[in-house]
Amino acid sequence: MCLKYTKDEDKALLILNDGFLKVFQKIGTFRSEGSFEGWIRRLIYHTMADYYKKENSYIRFIQFELPDEKHAQVPQSDPLEFQDLIGLLDRIPGRSAEVFRLFAIEGYSHEEIGVKMNISTGTSKWHLSNARERLRSLIVNENHARTSSI
Repeated sequence: MCLKYTKDEDKALLILNDGFLKVFQKIGTFRSEGSFEGWIRRLIYHTMADYYKKENSYIRFIQFELPDEKHAQVPQSDPLEFQDLIGLLDRIPGRSAEVFRLFAIEGYSHEEIGVKMNISTGTSKWHLSNARERLRSLIVNENHARTSSI
């Protein structure tokens, strides 16, 4: 998951090491209410988010389109910061936002999401596509509002 998002082996290893340090520090808080793997993923995801916030880096690991999609890419006038993306996710329907978080941010496959949310793989793919389209629209509207107010 770390390498998928950072595209830099050194950063990914740093984040992964910090994440596993948190896992070992917080192992006593695991309540066996979900999968242990999911719990670890969440801790490492939060470690990655903390890394980007601390470094004041921009989010570069969210893919809005798969390579075979024919839609236009989102214009990149200003890179999207992590907190901006989370704020935009709060503005789209709940199940689509959850599938997007699980797939694009936490690295779950559509099959894993289907099991976790009790939906089919096809429904998971639809929710991801819906979330991407809505996020794309929100980003374009935000960029347009920002540039027209200048």
